[in-house]
Amino acid sequence: MADLKKAFAQAQEDVKTITKRPSNDDFLFLYAHFKQAEKGDVSGSRPGMLDMVGRAKYDAWAKLKGTAAEAAMKAYIEKVGSLLQTHK
Repeated sequence: MADLKKAFAQAQEDVKTITKRPSNDDFLFLYAHFKQAEKGDVSGSRPGMLDMVGRAKYDAWAKLKGTAAEAAMKAYIEKVGSLLQTHK
């Protein structure tokens, strides 16, 4: 688990080095998996209709309900790795 947390922390640093803008779907994937790994299942109420960005983020995170933190970390690390390959 300690190795996974180190790799997760490294992926958080590595994602900052991407020079080409990823798609909105990629951003939502990273956001949702990061939040699931750090905070667990989504909490609070869904943002209103006028907050489209907040609503998209909430929905992406809510789809991961029940996902273990370790699984979310692994998915985040893999996504960052693939983005580093294609978005440099």
